[in-house]
Amino acid sequence: MEIDIVEGQEKMPVDRCWSVTVVIKSFKGRKDVEVHLFRPEWDYLEEESYDWNDILGDPMHPDMDADMGSGRKLVMESFTPEERDLIVKYFKERYEGKLSSIHACPIDFPVPLGIPALCDLTEGKDIGFILFDKIPNYTLPFVIRGFFDLSQHLPIVEAQQQ
Repeated sequence: MEIDIVEGQEKMPVDRCWSVTVVIKSFKGRKDVEVHLFRPEWDYLEEESYDWNDILGDPMHPDMDADMGSGRKLVMESFTPEERDLIVKYFKERYEGKLSSIHACPIDFPVPLGIPALCDLTEGKDIGFILFDKIPNYTLPFVIRGFFDLSQHLPIVEAQQQ
């Protein structure tokens, strides 16, 4: 299993800045499915302690309405360095034979407004969530969910024929 932790080039404005993605070798009939991990819940006192003027940027497109709430959620669903390390250790030990990689990197700051937070997305035909905390023997001290989009990955049968 490949583990890739990309350190940021500069000091981050907050510790809660880490994005973590795992690649599951085989999932729901698809090969090498990227699953984006996130925290679906957080301490609102922590959220209120941040200076959002330093963290949030301009809208992605000049004509769009700026939704600061989504940008705030994107930061709050991210991980601290300590949480990232716990996640990497947990997934490395628990899912060693099922994962091909774990990738972690800091999110970009300032966070542009208009990027949807993972916790705001809704399930559909090809997209969904893995409730890792509901899987038996879950041991992390915080809740983790995983977002996936099966339409981005070939079915295993097609992948084997190529």
